Amino acid sequence: MSIKKALFNWSSGKDSAIALYKILQNPSCKIECLMTSVNQQFQRISMHGVRVELLEAQAKSIGLPLKILEIPEMPTMEVYENVMTEALTELKEQGISHSVFGDIFLEDLRKYREDQLAKLGFEGVFPIWKIPSHDLIQEFISLGFKTIVVCVNERYLDKSFVGRVIDQDFINDLPENVDVCGENGEFHTFAFDGPIFSEPINFEIGEIVYRKYEKPKTEESSNTACNTNSSDAFDYGFWYCDLIPKR
Repeated sequence: MSIKKALFNWSSGKDSAIALYKILQNPSCKIECLMTSVNQQFQRISMHGVRVELLEAQAKSIGLPLKILEIPEMPTMEVYENVMTEALTELKEQGISHSVFGDIFLEDLRKYREDQLAKLGFEGVFPIWKIPSHDLIQEFISLGFKTIVVCVNERYLDKSFVGRVIDQDFINDLPENVDVCGENGEFHTFAFDGPIFSEPINFEIGEIVYRKYEKPKTEESSNTACNTNSSDAFDYGFWYCDLIPKR
């Protein structure tokens, strides 16, 4: 059996966590590194708003090398794709041929990823593809994973949801139009404990802030680059919960 060398596109959230858990159990695939896009100006994970120090703590606890892609605050698709192409070209020289994602059901996003990867001779791998969201979140909880909501889109959820740990109460409180995994960009999370971690990630909850983004002048936006649905546009605001590393 030939073993595929792969990179894992790590967002820091729950979908990444359970997708990584599943792919690590696949003997035909060897994860060589985690790769995460970070806001160059603020040194925080794109869209999630999580500090780089906590991202680094996750990688250390998981036990995998971390490759950070620094992306400008409001990148064009051309800028994002250039950064990604440079990173993948470098990784390909190391024998890596596959790229793993935690996407669940967004067909257009998967096609975009696969089309971009094919240009560079990479294949996409989607360990949790088409698993029903309700089943996936229940499995996530039952495996002992823990995750906190660090960003909510005000189009779907109000301020009260940010800063909450996902449990049955959180799931029960979600409006009917919100996917329980936030796959449509309704919310983003930070995974801090579970079977892939050698130790929990220590942090304390800091300030909750509101940020509104300007709508892009073109149809293309940086959201695809940030592992979110393109419908999650910038004409409304987001609530962020700052997580402060504890040593």
